[in-house]
Amino acid sequence: MPEMSRRYVVILAGGKGERFWPLSRRRTPKQLLPIVGESPMLAQTVSRVASIVPRANLYIITNTDQADAVRRVCPGLPRKNVIAEPVGRDSAAAVGLAMEIVAARDPKGVFAILPADHVIPDAPRFRADLRAAFAAAEAAPVLVTIGIKPTEPNTGYGYIRASRRSWKAGGRTVRVVEKFVEKPDLATAKRYIATGGYFWNAGMFAWSVETIRGAFEKHAPGLLAGLSPVRAALKNGRSLQGALGRAYPNLERISVDYALLEKASNVVVLAASFAWHDVGSWSAVARHRKADQAGNVRRGRAVIEEGRRNIVVGDEDHLTAVFGVDDLVVVHTPDATLVCPRDRAQDIKALLKRLASDASAKRFL
Repeated sequence: MPEMSRRYVVILAGGKGERFWPLSRRRTPKQLLPIVGESPMLAQTVSRVASIVPRANLYIITNTDQADAVRRVCPGLPRKNVIAEPVGRDSAAAVGLAMEIVAARDPKGVFAILPADHVIPDAPRFRADLRAAFAAAEAAPVLVTIGIKPTEPNTGYGYIRASRRSWKAGGRTVRVVEKFVEKPDLATAKRYIATGGYFWNAGMFAWSVETIRGAFEKHAPGLLAGLSPVRAALKNGRSLQGALGRAYPNLERISVDYALLEKASNVVVLAASFAWHDVGSWSAVARHRKADQAGNVRRGRAVIEEGRRNIVVGDEDHLTAVFGVDDLVVVHTPDATLVCPRDRAQDIKALLKRLASDASAKRFL
């Protein structure tokens, strides 16, 4: 079987994108919107991997609320390649599901797991790195993660500490991972930067079906057993959606980092050569749009008078005017408007909890 046809890409696209409310909603979250760039974030991700694997080998795991919208955003993808989880069970369950899907196609297959909503301007470099990650996963029974070289002591990301042990795969060096570490405080993040050997964990992985199954068998056997209805359905040609409905409510809600990677001794990291940004909140959008002389960033029809460092997002059919204020985020949509301090944009989940508890406001989520 040709090398390319044994490779698969699975994109995880079930996130809520809550920090981009009110533009991002339950049925149309961040990854389905052009938060950065002219096309939806998911469409950009699909485009980046189009030459890596055949279209038939590209899968998207989302949820039942978003499946139809995902298919609209990715019209060239086979309908059956959009898989809808009936309930959210975090990334370990999604990786297990991806493993069973790929295994049913090719037990010797190798697949990558990618997030749907990251900003990666240099697609050729990304593709070169992903091919190297595939090569490493094919060459040895290892769990490969693509690590991002830190550019600042960021406290919003988990970190990966690499050892000095290394080897070559696909023309690139991969280093054995010593440990995964949680999001640090600022002093710890600064120490990581000064020490070196640390990478941001961007949630991009590659592994063979055999190797990731071995990790589940060793570290998360209960989750693997819980996926048996899915395995049986795929083997016998029965309804996958029906099997998901039976299996998923009983699965543990846990990330793949906690369930497998932090426990495994066969994890390696490949240092990314591409620029990367996880656009996590409205304040981060400013990095990707040109600011005026006062540091204001706008999208849509907006006027800012006597204001500095504001982010104003609207549309061309509605004028949003901001006067005499600094460091605000203002986001206007037809049925909801957000105004918050720019340095609190990461915290708007608290506001959404308030809306969720108000029967009259739930429809705006």
